[in-house]
Amino acid sequence: MSQRNSQQHKVAARERLRIEREKQARKDKVRRQLIVGASIVAVLAAAGGIGYAVVQNNKPSYWEGLKDAKVTAPANTTGKDGTTVVIGKSTAKKTLKVYEDPRCPVCSEFEQAIGKTVEQDITDGKFKFQFVGGVFLDGNTNGEGSKNAMSALGAALNVSPQAFLDFKYAMYSAKFHPEETNDKFKDDAYLIKIGDTVPALKNNATFQDAVKNGTYDAWAVAMGKAFDNNKDNVTGTPTLVMDGKKVSTSDGNPPMTVADFDSVVGAALKA
Repeated sequence: MSQRNSQQHKVAARERLRIEREKQARKDKVRRQLIVGASIVAVLAAAGGIGYAVVQNNKPSYWEGLKDAKVTAPANTTGKDGTTVVIGKSTAKKTLKVYEDPRCPVCSEFEQAIGKTVEQDITDGKFKFQFVGGVFLDGNTNGEGSKNAMSALGAALNVSPQAFLDFKYAMYSAKFHPEETNDKFKDDAYLIKIGDTVPALKNNATFQDAVKNGTYDAWAVAMGKAFDNNKDNVTGTPTLVMDGKKVSTSDGNPPMTVADFDSVVGAALKA
């Protein structure tokens, strides 16, 4: 091979090498741009996801969002937002306030032991009965059963005072009342199942629709607020109050037997 041809081959080889290097450089540049672009997208997506999560976490829950909502009060109520629930004969001179939370286990014991006695005393006109419902146990357990059950109580009260008393008694029964840590009352179907044991509520479309549609959810929240702002300095349940004074046994506890109830309430009626 001549020196000239050898020189030409060297030049051509260098040119091919240069072209290949430029192609590879362009590929590397494109790859780097894709990586950077993908990284930016990933960062933006992550930031957007974090932002969305923060927004979602800061949004009020369904029940919190009802604090300032328009209240639909059940029938058979009076007062602001229908939070005054009084049942009994107008001729009864005194009123027994009973403070209860639907999920309260001691309220369940109280109702099972004395609920029918209270109802009979109401019927006999010994006193009017005022229900003050709290929902604070939901806050203690991060649940919603107290509020949901309170809403169902409103649906029962809308049917009639007797339906309310019967539903409340069934709700607190040994058969249906769950453990305090079991948020079973958050289930509408379970509350409707309880309602089916009450003659006035069995297969009652008005009651069932109100439970499923949350007709009295805002009322339940308002009831809880009324409990929290009560003027009787009540902070726990069950608590009985008459004439602004707590009705309790000598040890300061609510009466948990019929004999104790008759004794302390009888004394309060005479006072």
